[in-house]
Amino acid sequence: MSTIFKRTKILATLGPATNSYESVEALAKAGVNGFRLNFSHGTHEERDTQIAWVREISNNMNRPVAILQDLQGPKIRLGTLTNDIEVKAGEEIILDNAAEHHDNVLPIQYNLAKKVNIGEPIYIFDGKVKTTVTEVTSDTAIKVRIENDGVLMSRKGINLPDTDFGGDILTEKDIADIHYGADKDIDYVALSFVQSADDIHQLRAILTDLGSTARIIAKVETKAAIVTEALEEIVKASDGVMVARGDLAVEAGAEVVPIVQRKIIALCRKYGKLSIVATQMMASMVDSPEPTRAEVSDVASAVILGADAVMLSDETANGSYPIETVRAMKKVIIHTQENVPVAPMHEMLVADDKTQQNAISEAAVKLAEQLEAVAIVAETKSGATAANIASHRPNLPIISVTSSLRASQQLALSYANKSFVRPDGEKAGFELTKELKASGFFTDEGEISVVIVSGRQPGQVGATDTIRVRVLN
Repeated sequence: MSTIFKRTKILATLGPATNSYESVEALAKAGVNGFRLNFSHGTHEERDTQIAWVREISNNMNRPVAILQDLQGPKIRLGTLTNDIEVKAGEEIILDNAAEHHDNVLPIQYNLAKKVNIGEPIYIFDGKVKTTVTEVTSDTAIKVRIENDGVLMSRKGINLPDTDFGGDILTEKDIADIHYGADKDIDYVALSFVQSADDIHQLRAILTDLGSTARIIAKVETKAAIVTEALEEIVKASDGVMVARGDLAVEAGAEVVPIVQRKIIALCRKYGKLSIVATQMMASMVDSPEPTRAEVSDVASAVILGADAVMLSDETANGSYPIETVRAMKKVIIHTQENVPVAPMHEMLVADDKTQQNAISEAAVKLAEQLEAVAIVAETKSGATAANIASHRPNLPIISVTSSLRASQQLALSYANKSFVRPDGEKAGFELTKELKASGFFTDEGEISVVIVSGRQPGQVGATDTIRVRVLN
């Protein structure tokens, strides 16, 4: 058998608590497979340094690591207030994009005057204060009625669950960040506050024009995105989906989040797309060295559902125990996968992909399990073959061999994948398998078998057409 390793991967956010070479190295060694760079904070110069750290550490460890650029999107916040203000139900305030705080006028970092309609709800301070739009008072200001008592503070977030941004979700800052990242060593770009597949198409056109090979992760965190028809189209248009549970809970209601999470993971499995579960997975470990039982259950549930990756935010960006958090999460993932099988997809979500590649991938997984093979070996140029095999959630490693460094890094977040960069060739997969056996990767010293999935034209994208069984002594 092969060395036990986690099939669901860990994505960790870098921040003030981990902004050093030593911290990034410790996180990678503890089990992090990819790093999220949150472009809501920090400078491009800081990102240059962090990207260099990750790549040097990845090279030293001889293990691909993914880098994800998370765009801020239209994350709307209050501006700077002169002081915290108490508000009472029934009062009215004005939110103005072109004013400073005075009297009942509060600055806001986005012009809502051309977006909102009268009667729409607006939640301030992560949902703590609910308001309703009563009037558009100028080209830059709106009036809202306070619906419950509360306190407002500088730069607190604002959610607009019923407001249609009409495809206008890329801000000037996002465009600048996209241009910055286009020629950097970035594997994924996460698009915030996606409302429809058109948002994905718009970003893909920009990345293509800039020559970027980064793949797109759609962050599902709006009410518009979870409408059944829209959600499926978003999954199909993207390369992966992040269940951004924090804003989604505010926008659509906390009660819908577990169901949406299940649906997104199932759809990603159906279409062979990456699925990432995010937000507060081990939130208590920001201040505590041990997770709560509820958090352990939360991570285990994501593993059982078959998520490709689980993400840490404040836990590693600002927490007091970032390394301990990763170790605890890895422990939960491995214990869960070794004791409970991945839940089958609902019959309504069974893959309807009739392509040759999908049929071969499904057959390879079944064959490997019937033969008790130690691994499935995928010879892949773009990573698509390996990702397709992963969508069937095998209970054994997928050893991916590719000549593309970018594909190997992107596969670092794909379920059960361990990727290696090797030159294209007819025997690339078999030669890698022999190399791994000699190195002790497979712990069984006797005869082992592997299932190799490849194409007759090595290095050609989409040419997967062959399954071979190989026995090694």
